[in-house]
Amino acid sequence: MTRHDGEGSGGSGAPHARRSGHRDPRHPLPHHVLLSAVLAVIVGLSAAIYIGVDAGDGGRRGQDTLASSRTGPHSAAAASTGVWVGSWAAAPVGSEPLTEPDGTAGRTVRNVVHTSVGGTSARITLSNLYGTGALTVTSVTLAVAADDDSPAADPGTLRRLTFGGRPAISIPAGEQAVSDAVPLAVPGDTDVLVSLYTPTSAGPVTFHHRAQQTSYVADGEHTTDVTGTPYTGESTSWRYLTALDVLSEEADGTVVAFGDSITDGSTSTPGANRRWPDALADRLRAALADRDDDAPRYGVVNAGISGNRVLTGGGGRPAGNPSGLDRFDRDVLDRPHVKVVVIDLGVNDILRSRDTADPDAVLDGLRDLVRRAHAHGIKAVGTTLLPFRGHRGYTDAREDVRRRINAEIRSGSVYDTVVDVDRAMHDPYDPRRLKSEYDSGDHLHPSDRGYRKMARLIKWSQLRGADRAQL
Repeated sequence: MTRHDGEGSGGSGAPHARRSGHRDPRHPLPHHVLLSAVLAVIVGLSAAIYIGVDAGDGGRRGQDTLASSRTGPHSAAAASTGVWVGSWAAAPVGSEPLTEPDGTAGRTVRNVVHTSVGGTSARITLSNLYGTGALTVTSVTLAVAADDDSPAADPGTLRRLTFGGRPAISIPAGEQAVSDAVPLAVPGDTDVLVSLYTPTSAGPVTFHHRAQQTSYVADGEHTTDVTGTPYTGESTSWRYLTALDVLSEEADGTVVAFGDSITDGSTSTPGANRRWPDALADRLRAALADRDDDAPRYGVVNAGISGNRVLTGGGGRPAGNPSGLDRFDRDVLDRPHVKVVVIDLGVNDILRSRDTADPDAVLDGLRDLVRRAHAHGIKAVGTTLLPFRGHRGYTDAREDVRRRINAEIRSGSVYDTVVDVDRAMHDPYDPRRLKSEYDSGDHLHPSDRGYRKMARLIKWSQLRGADRAQL
């Protein structure tokens, strides 16, 4: 099943793809035929290998090990109840530097991601948004991690994923694909390993930088390895993988955190899952365990991109980084069963403007995001912008723009409801600065304690209901 990067809701999207394959117009037919033949051979061989695992035992032993073991603590039969929700996500940022032209050809990437909520089945999304050729993936597996900070997998949980019933897939440049669902009891608040092997290059790797999480790389095809031994390379980025959804009875919806580096958690402790969306997920799980009827039952996904702006794309490395307006459909509306979006965006429009940013233009952009959320039945929660005096980009003129934007946000004319992080976290003796206990040290991004404070400021009532701002 292929899902395009574009408008949609409930886990399906409308066509919106950037196609950027390059062909010689003088010789189109031979190139096309050759490419099709190569891909057909790769896909066919992969399917034959997958179906014929351990042919001496009728293929059953390999299938039981990889796909249908029922005895392990994480195993589960296919579930017929529950709702598909987002348990983890990362917004594709751009093309990974230094991955042109070879990409990850001949290597296995093992992404490590952390779940917000559990479920009885799982599916993933792979993106080739920034590739320049088709991304051929011949094997993909999913497993619960055996240990923290390790590429080793719990053997009883390893599952081989398919796409339209096939183990291999070719994803065109500019597009993405969603796997078939696989039965697996995925716990909340745990690391999950998603491993994929790419025999050929699709050009630059589509990735999310500043993952604040170590993932792994192995030479050769090692998607079914559970020891982690072949994974001698490390990466601080997530590659190709942009979503992990679960069929959940714990949750009935998804909340998307949409923002910049503050939402991305770029100064949080690596490997500790201390971004503010992580802290919000911790609160929601604790409330569920305590049988708090006031708390909503949501999975939390993070759609933050460092350096992101409301109005303008690009701006910094890597290339890409589409504006909030351009990526809202893909990163919010296309997630499954989204009930609420929490928007913390705008400070980079101020800091990265050559001249003084126009507060009205930023506010109009935020209102447009809210209108689009409303059109899909999604509640829009917004934050005020945190102060940044002491940061290298601070000027009195930029501070004036921040205050003007915050005043309008507080007035109730932008979002359905407001989380006033500025008022709760600024220095009481100098409101232009972050309070020291919440400052990571760069005077712009919060510390772990600051991120935790942001999550605690969100009230359960703000995540519930369908109140609409008068825009």
